[in-house]
Amino acid sequence: MALFSLFGKKEKEDLDKGLEKTKQSVFSKIARAIAGKSTVDDQVLDELEDILIGADVGVETTLRIIERIQKRVSRDKYIHTNELNRILKEEIVALLEEHHAGLVQGFDFTKGKYPYVIMVVGVNGVGKTTTIGKLAYQFSKAGKKVLLGAADTFRAAAIDQLKIWGQRANVPVIAQEMGADPAAVAFDTCNSAVANDYDVVIIDTAGRLHNKINLMNELSKIRKVIQKVIPEAPQEVLLVLDASTGQNAIEQAKQFTSATEVNAIALTKLDGTAKGGVVIGISDQFKIPVKYIGVGEKIDQLQLFNRTEFVDSLFK
Repeated sequence: MALFSLFGKKEKEDLDKGLEKTKQSVFSKIARAIAGKSTVDDQVLDELEDILIGADVGVETTLRIIERIQKRVSRDKYIHTNELNRILKEEIVALLEEHHAGLVQGFDFTKGKYPYVIMVVGVNGVGKTTTIGKLAYQFSKAGKKVLLGAADTFRAAAIDQLKIWGQRANVPVIAQEMGADPAAVAFDTCNSAVANDYDVVIIDTAGRLHNKINLMNELSKIRKVIQKVIPEAPQEVLLVLDASTGQNAIEQAKQFTSATEVNAIALTKLDGTAKGGVVIGISDQFKIPVKYIGVGEKIDQLQLFNRTEFVDSLFK
């Protein structure tokens, strides 16, 4: 089984608090849309469409949600406006389940051989290094022996920041000087992990999008040197996106998924934005599962993305 599949009281409280800004924004607008109305009609649905798009759910996903509600209204003939939030929850969860039903939450350490390598990608400023530190903390707390690799050598600050997070999580970091070959850092990290029986390796990478060809070449080179040491690695390529950037996060997802083989997504900074609906849009539009969401600054506030609990917190 994957680690951290339990969703307890604290996780729910953190999620509720993290989504508060999005929830307040969406709820106030829905309340205005249904004021004075008793049933969900075409006008309510048109306003709901605008509200969801405004919450950065995205046009394509919003249209799918509205279509599902329209079918339900047509089938049930009479839906009272006080049922709208419940129906929204049910239809959004059902939509997301269609794409990701049966997926293991988090990373599945039962597959493949150790060490389990997670290569982390994303633009600078999205919370990539912070996410690595929080993951390292969770894995270490669960009894895994974790090693970090500072392969974002483009910025000295990135190396220093990863070292600080390594200290917080009480896990070692393999690093070289700024300007060193990122692939060489990844190679050294994987060699050390194999030699010292580490369970999990998390490798940071540079987040430059100014030239997609260079990005693709660099990420491909890092992947190749990792595979020289651990042929089946990296088992995960985790794309970190900043939820507060809304639709720009979706554009970044398109860029990175075309540049490398991303198979997991983490969305950060949900607690600081009213654009939390972007999680729904990204989960729907990409066949890549959203596995983690950041709902606060504390080291234990990176949590598994639980579709049902997320939608429940947003619309309850």
